[in-house]
Amino acid sequence: MPHSLNRRNNISASTTATPPEPDDIRATRTAAGLTQTEAGDVVHASLRTWQQWEAGDRKMHPGLFELFKLKTGREKRKQ
Repeated sequence: MPHSLNRRNNISASTTATPPEPDDIRATRTAAGLTQTEAGDVVHASLRTWQQWEAGDRKMHPGLFELFKLKTGREKRKQ
């Protein structure tokens, strides 16, 4: 595969972000005033998946956490 088409070499530094901690997920959700069901709906995830993220049984993708914060007004857009 030609180098210019190798997507692995074009990964930006932002994709190496670490997953959020369960306490951060819970705190962000409660600050937004949402139940776990409502929070899951924001990012199209099930209640069970949200529960697993908050319990630490499953890692939330950093990009999904950023999307949740943007959609709930917990993080301002970078310009």
